Amino acid sequence: MPKQIPISEVARGFQFLLVETFENVQGAYLDQGTSFFETLADISAADASQPMGDCATVAAHVAHVTYYLRVLEDRMFSRDLSYVNWDEIWGSVSGVTEAEWEAMIADLRRTYERIKGHLDEAESWDGITELSSMLGIIAHSAYHLGEIRQMTCHLEA
Repeated sequence: MPKQIPISEVARGFQFLLVETFENVQGAYLDQGTSFFETLADISAADASQPMGDCATVAAHVAHVTYYLRVLEDRMFSRDLSYVNWDEIWGSVSGVTEAEWEAMIADLRRTYERIKGHLDEAESWDGITELSSMLGIIAHSAYHLGEIRQMTCHLEA
């Protein structure tokens, strides 16, 4: 008989990786001081608004990650996804004011905290949808963090 891992243990592992990606490095895959919120703290609204050639701005990446978190949260709980439009943010978010940038980061933090809170309720998860959504959230967020960190090299140049 295969060994079963309690969902609470899986959730604890997911929470470890979410905290690593968004809040502070715990030794899983990032260097010290390079989590999402640590990275964004060093980026001004002007820099977040700077396009990288034909690529999106840092602000667009942040808006996209926030949107993605919400979509996957809705997916986790089998909510209606008919509203999803992946292209909208990339076409509509570019430059931001200082107030808009601060609000955007605060929105990302609130959404992240809500997602992280779902891990405390993992005992009631039905299975694959919650697990795959949470894995997607971790992988997708880490990918965009990497994109943003690469962009910061060009901002400093």
